Amino acid sequence: MKYCKYLSHSGVARYAFVERQDGELWAVRPMVAPEEDLATRLISLEDQSTEAFAAAPLGSLSLLSPVTPSKIVCVGRNYSEHAAELGNEVPKEPLLFLKPPSSLLAPGKSIRMPALSKRVDYEGELAIVIGKRCRNIGPEEDVRQYIRGYTIVNDVTARDIQKSDGQWTRGKGWDTFCPAGPVVALTGHDEIDPLDGEPVTVTTRLNGVVKQEGSTKDLIFPIDFLLRYITAFTTLEPGDLIPTGTPSGVGPMQPGDTVEVEVSGVGILRNLVEAE
Repeated sequence: MKYCKYLSHSGVARYAFVERQDGELWAVRPMVAPEEDLATRLISLEDQSTEAFAAAPLGSLSLLSPVTPSKIVCVGRNYSEHAAELGNEVPKEPLLFLKPPSSLLAPGKSIRMPALSKRVDYEGELAIVIGKRCRNIGPEEDVRQYIRGYTIVNDVTARDIQKSDGQWTRGKGWDTFCPAGPVVALTGHDEIDPLDGEPVTVTTRLNGVVKQEGSTKDLIFPIDFLLRYITAFTTLEPGDLIPTGTPSGVGPMQPGDTVEVEVSGVGILRNLVEAE
């Protein structure tokens, strides 16, 4: 089972459960908003809108990012071939950085290339969505209880600014630099569970041409390790987003391009690219 967030015809943000029908993802029934999305949750619970729900294909909806994170904790260089392609060593511990929630971008919307940058790259990733508050997850705890599900992120990066700054806040944190969605695949209710040993594939296409192909079996630091490592220093809240790293094949985008990130068991995140 999956869910999405969309803007209704009356301009109200809504959530819906999503199922595959005839090879296409459909919003099939309404869903109460997750607890961290308080404004939408109140509307859902009180049913303030008179607009009736009607099942519809996702492609016909005005989709919003399906997550409302208090923070986006990203993992850098978590595939050895990606570290090598940029001339970096494989990190001995997870290399973490933050993207601001203001960088979130809805599926189908345009990534804006800042005028200050001469190279803006795509980085397709599988992302964890936190479902339960957690801190200091123990070595024997099952991390699944803290995972709501999984979604797709494009960790857009102004590569030249990342390198010139020496740290990654500007290079990774521009508005529109974190496309996410189009759905969240719920843990225990879907065909995706990278913790059970079944590999999840990540594929990125630029204008229809495959540029990245990777699998979670190649993660340097697997998901359970990452959650224990991250919660050793910070509290993760429901809705927090953890992109798990990008495979090799990153490269630049240009205005007019279309970039797609596909994660098996989740779907396809598609965005356009435009100049700022």
